[in-house]
Amino acid sequence: MSKIFYVMGKSSSGKDTVYKRLREYNPELRTIVPYTTRPVREGETDGVEYFFVNEERLREMQKAKKVIEVRAYNTKCGIWTYFTADDGQIDLERYDYLMIGTLVSYRAMREYFGSGRLVPIYIQVEDGERLQRALERERRESAPRYAEMCRRFLADEEDFSERKLQEAGIKQRFENKDLDSCLKEIQTLLDSEREDTRRGI
Repeated sequence: MSKIFYVMGKSSSGKDTVYKRLREYNPELRTIVPYTTRPVREGETDGVEYFFVNEERLREMQKAKKVIEVRAYNTKCGIWTYFTADDGQIDLERYDYLMIGTLVSYRAMREYFGSGRLVPIYIQVEDGERLQRALERERRESAPRYAEMCRRFLADEEDFSERKLQEAGIKQRFENKDLDSCLKEIQTLLDSEREDTRRGI
């Protein structure tokens, strides 16, 4: 049974770096590119991190019943929407996938495809370290959005609360204090899950 390995974590937990490294180490895993209406950030490419679309395109896809899950955030820069679409990218009869997203989107994907298809990979970092990383990253932007950075940081406390993690069945956590060690632990999980798939477990 093919699976979707789902990477998630609070902002500045390093989940994007973990996701990119896992893609490098496991080129046979297909990827699922989500959609967003937010502006492109420096270093991002349309069709790689996200498909960057407008609200009209989102409405068209909703009307065509292609949207699996959708989330809207009232940010300091306006309303930004993120969503995942059943747009032909996903074929669980043939391939395993690697995806990155939020706890809310993970739960929606699990409901859509079935709990046996989703393998959660939850990345965590101590809050003080995470805040420092967020500030350093924002300073590198040509137009830093510090208010939005703070909003995201505080919102994550609610979005990834212990209660919600437990409700989503997130038991295993991957501490990203040392990136190489974190990746090694995650790779062990991926290898084990894929071996079970090959053996038909």
